[in-house]
Amino acid sequence: MRKIRVVIAKPGLDGHDRGAKVITRALRDGGMEVIYTGLRQTPEQIVAAALQEDADVIGLSILSGAHNYICPRVMELLQAKEIADILVVIGGIIPDVDVPKLNEMGINGIFPPGSSMRDIVEFIRKNVRTAAASAS
Repeated sequence: MRKIRVVIAKPGLDGHDRGAKVITRALRDGGMEVIYTGLRQTPEQIVAAALQEDADVIGLSILSGAHNYICPRVMELLQAKEIADILVVIGGIIPDVDVPKLNEMGINGIFPPGSSMRDIVEFIRKNVRTAAASAS
């Protein structure tokens, strides 16, 4: 049985990666295979890593406010690579006013600071594409 594979990325110029490392540990503790790409990743690098790693989920940690640029670009690249069935979740500082736009583009897992690790793990398990979910 294959574990759910998650690519955690820290896009943009924000250098604070403690949250990304905490969620990486929580997802591993939750039985998932996690690949952390490190700091300052471009949308192109993130999607390439997800493709190369056969990821079921992309988790973006964004504290810089760049989500309105990064998220649409990631979603556009996923469509272009014909891997739009990858679940995309985001954590970090996301103003409430931006949530509807993110939801419209297909990002429904939005986790602000203080979100429960259990809630994030459960969200991924419930929403990951069928093939990965049935294999785990």
